[in-house]
Amino acid sequence: MESAAVVIAIFVVIVALAFDYTNGFHDAANAIATSVSTRALTPRKALLMAAVMNLIGALLGTGVAETIGSGIISPPNGMAGMLVVFAGLIGAITWNLITWWLGLPSSSSHALIGGLTGAAVAAATTVHWSVILTKVVLPMFISPVVGFGLAYGAMVITLWIFKDKDHRRTTRGFRFAQTISAAAMALGHGLQDAQKTMGVIVLALVAAGLHEGTEIPLWVKLAAATAISAGTYSGGWRIMRTLGRKIIELDPARGFVAETVAATVLYSTAFIWHAPISTTHTITSAILGVGSTKRFSAVRWGVAGNIVVGWFLTLPAAALVGAFVYWLGHLIVLQGS
Repeated sequence: MESAAVVIAIFVVIVALAFDYTNGFHDAANAIATSVSTRALTPRKALLMAAVMNLIGALLGTGVAETIGSGIISPPNGMAGMLVVFAGLIGAITWNLITWWLGLPSSSSHALIGGLTGAAVAAATTVHWSVILTKVVLPMFISPVVGFGLAYGAMVITLWIFKDKDHRRTTRGFRFAQTISAAAMALGHGLQDAQKTMGVIVLALVAAGLHEGTEIPLWVKLAAATAISAGTYSGGWRIMRTLGRKIIELDPARGFVAETVAATVLYSTAFIWHAPISTTHTITSAILGVGSTKRFSAVRWGVAGNIVVGWFLTLPAAALVGAFVYWLGHLIVLQGS
């Protein structure tokens, strides 16, 4: 039984890293869409930079990982617990692939949390609803509002400061600055999203009896960081086009401000509150904020509306898939044995 648990735990870890990979190519647009659309970076250079910064960011902290690893659900030990984690991951991967195919910027973080929650409810195991409310649901509403407001205000100030400056020189300067802001955004993405996979792997290891506590082993950090970086480098062109061009035509100044504001929000929530917020929600709302300073009609609000609908569907959709996969697995594996 012990050897079987180890084999199953290894399989669940591989699935977790597969989710991490989909997270990388699904959310690559978060870090680089604006810099590519303004031609501050070529697509391949931007992807390489984002992959490297994702790798570094993933190794900078564990606060978000510990929230995911112990604060969302408490699966039982043994086969049932590993099945909960596996089903939650399949729910997240499924939603990631659907939204990637549709070119819809949705939250991999919320897909993961939704999948885990749905599987836990189906398994009648402990779900920490208060943590989900304070660290998932409330930030889901607050972070886009904060991102939009900060980006709008920062852009108004930027426009005022540079209103009398030479336009061509200013544009060149912001195009160069975007390489820095895009790197900061990619670092924040690694800091947030790779840590979530680390937390899930620890959940699986604890359920299998192979690990105790919430401390993240070094090999887990390295594996998650590598997987998300590889996924990022493989690109996410469908979603990149939506963020970089379909919402609004960005210029280098607006791209720089949007990325800087989004990165700031990601760092503060990761280091201070250890909250697993959505990088997608944050950068999208920042793009909407800077775009609104151009003129309100410049933003394609129909596209933005479709994105917001996707945001609200993510948690329940991934939860339904997670619950179904758990039910199916329970029927085949647990009852069959």
